[in-house]
Amino acid sequence: MASPLNVLFLCTGNSARSILAEATLNNLAIGRGRFRAYSAGSHPTGRANPFVLELLAQQHIRTDGLRSKSWDEFAAPGAPEMHFVFTVCDRAAAGTCPFWPGQPMTAHWGVPDPATVAGSDEDKRKAFREAFLILRRRIELFASLPFDKLSRLALETRLRQIGREQAPAEPKARG
Repeated sequence: MASPLNVLFLCTGNSARSILAEATLNNLAIGRGRFRAYSAGSHPTGRANPFVLELLAQQHIRTDGLRSKSWDEFAAPGAPEMHFVFTVCDRAAAGTCPFWPGQPMTAHWGVPDPATVAGSDEDKRKAFREAFLILRRRIELFASLPFDKLSRLALETRLRQIGREQAPAEPKARG
């Protein structure tokens, strides 16, 4: 088996969306062994959002080793070579990213920031769940791509298309 493909999810604070994506890809059955996901931020908060950790635990997704970190760690000498870099928030997509050795494929997979939602804890949990479902759907689509059959241009096009995918509708509860 070939070495796993390295995937970096970038966001501003690296406390919510990018961490959700990292943990999801690393624990998704279709991606296990094929990918190694990382996350980072341009201005990391220094900690994972507690609602992220709660949601991941509910989804039976491992949280050990998750931490908020700067993207500088992945631009430094000796860092893993990235094959794919995805921005998951608007500020990261509009900002200046460091040079990524090896010219990874990039795409913007913007997701509304659940950490900015005001209201009750239930309102916040709902926002985190919606972000998670969008990211999980995109990651499932990404992981199922026939990488060996697509040209670089076709793959880049598909990665951008995936960034427009939303979460599938949840079934309505019957009353």
